[in-house]
Amino acid sequence: MFLLLAGLGPGLQAQETNAREVPQDSLARQQVADSLALEQEADSAARQRVADSLRNRDEEAVQRQMAGSGIRFEKVEKQEINPLAPSKAAFFSAVLPGLGQIYNRRYWKAPIVWAAIGTGTYVYIYNDDLYDRFRTAFKRRRAGFTDDEFYDLNKDDNVTPTTPDFSDEALQDAQERYQRDRDLALLITIGLYALNIIDANVDAHLKQYNVDEDLSMEVTPYLETNPINGNPHYGLAVNLRF
Repeated sequence: MFLLLAGLGPGLQAQETNAREVPQDSLARQQVADSLALEQEADSAARQRVADSLRNRDEEAVQRQMAGSGIRFEKVEKQEINPLAPSKAAFFSAVLPGLGQIYNRRYWKAPIVWAAIGTGTYVYIYNDDLYDRFRTAFKRRRAGFTDDEFYDLNKDDNVTPTTPDFSDEALQDAQERYQRDRDLALLITIGLYALNIIDANVDAHLKQYNVDEDLSMEVTPYLETNPINGNPHYGLAVNLRF
């Protein structure tokens, strides 16, 4: 029995050694693979940096060449935009005139919108009231009554008028005039309401663009020498800023 165990001992030890060596070899291979992947990523990043550097150099060279021709470049920064802002502003102004202007932070426009639409509404109500009064008086006059408010304007003098203060023709003319003014006030008020919505929508669009107030045009002398034959070229350079 002892001899049998002694014979099997080296074999078991060799198997344990091989079992320990297998995970170590697998771990070493994994480490090598990770190292190669990191090297590839580093090489890719390096190539990208080189490509970006070359692109920037090419752009700078083009800018320098065109700057020599009188053309200047300015860096434009990207701004985040909200594509739903114009629709929201128009919706708010449709629900309540002036609310879209407040949404666009154009607070000074809101009182103008309220005053314009309020004035149009007041003129409409004023003319509609007079139209109804003259129309009622004209209808009663045509029916043969003499108790309308325009038949005797001064009822406290205890004098019965022989002729009405407003004739039938005058009542009809006044009725038509106030009807025309009422309809015109209604059209103007509707136009102001629509203009309030359009203004809010357009203003929301323009707020998302870089609109610079520095608008200028500069004319400068231009001189360039031909690099091949050395002949000079004269002219004028026009710089537009907008």
